[in-house]
Amino acid sequence: MYSYVARQPIFNRQQRTVGYELLFRDGESNAFPVIEANKATCRLLVENYMAVGDNPATAGQRTFINFPYESLIRLLPMLLPKRKVIIEVLESCAPDEELFVAIKYLYRQGYVIALDDFEMSPPWQRFLPYVHIIKLDLMKIGIEQACEFVNQHRDRKLKFLAEKVETHQDYAAAYEAGFQFFQGYYFSKPEMLKNRQVEPEKLTTVRLLQEICREPVDFNRVEKIISSDVSLSYLLLRYVNAAAHRTIEPISSFKQALVYLGEDKIKMFVSAVATAHAAIDKPRELYSLSLQRARMCEMLAASSRLAVEKDKAFLTGLFSLLDALLDNSLEQLLTLLPLEPDVRDALLNRQGALGQILALLDAYEQADWETIGIHCQALGIREELVAKIYQHALQWSSQYLDTSPNPDSTA
Repeated sequence: MYSYVARQPIFNRQQRTVGYELLFRDGESNAFPVIEANKATCRLLVENYMAVGDNPATAGQRTFINFPYESLIRLLPMLLPKRKVIIEVLESCAPDEELFVAIKYLYRQGYVIALDDFEMSPPWQRFLPYVHIIKLDLMKIGIEQACEFVNQHRDRKLKFLAEKVETHQDYAAAYEAGFQFFQGYYFSKPEMLKNRQVEPEKLTTVRLLQEICREPVDFNRVEKIISSDVSLSYLLLRYVNAAAHRTIEPISSFKQALVYLGEDKIKMFVSAVATAHAAIDKPRELYSLSLQRARMCEMLAASSRLAVEKDKAFLTGLFSLLDALLDNSLEQLLTLLPLEPDVRDALLNRQGALGQILALLDAYEQADWETIGIHCQALGIREELVAKIYQHALQWSSQYLDTSPNPDSTA
């Protein structure tokens, strides 16, 4: 049995990750696998909280979990540790007396309650004293109406979460209105896109990426770039020694790493190091997503019936967040990199086999199971395998984060 959970980060006003929403489905009529909503919630709890062993999907910050009506009135959230979860009351729940009693009881037991996709109807008003967070869907109710609601309820002890934040304009308006938390596709790339030249301190990263994109790679030039930057040298050796744990003597130079790992492996490591270098002073979640997407693309390419090179898929996944890492538009950045046409088409337009893989990643991050099924069929990949690859990529990226310096600092 596989766990089909995806997780979407939730950010505070400083654009730091404060939690994750666990996404088991995108609607009761469009679930994968096909399953009734309350059973889906039970499976999510069992597979992600009660199974033996650590689960990276629930590690770290609090997790937001959707609970349908029946699960709430049965007090199913009581099975979970109150300090690790936030209970999301689904918008499909009827605000009747049974639900009111259940929410009041959970509140008094110390659980954090959030109203998901809140629609501001009168029957929900009596629930507000027992609610901590209100989630407002900006696409559903509109940014102006959502901001007005926040302004009208500033006197209450409530926090507001803007979900479906798709553009910088929506984020800026929600921020100004007083929303405390933010969630949406825009925050998969949590930095604003700025149409400007690459900053001088990031030119080294671009130069390194340029060399990695060339065929064949000139590793002498790569070594010169790395050796000219102390932080790059340090990052590379940290990465390589973490991977080369079977060696007796630690690897201490680029040439030694190249001999030990070989050109294909060192190319992957150098690209990861460049991403780490670009991610300095960036949200840690952005760096984690970059590595996670790279690993998923690599593994999906290996599993696809289409002819896709694994190394090329890894670079495509890694570069899919390059605009956020380097504070520039992806179109402009790709003019600086000698990428092959299929990689460029995948990144910009989601075209070709690599584009199909990236589109599958996009759908998985949004828990869009219908679209996942379409892309899996095109790629010849079993849907349950995607969940397995996702869990592996989470673990893999977490291991790298554990053995490398925190991108949020300059240490």
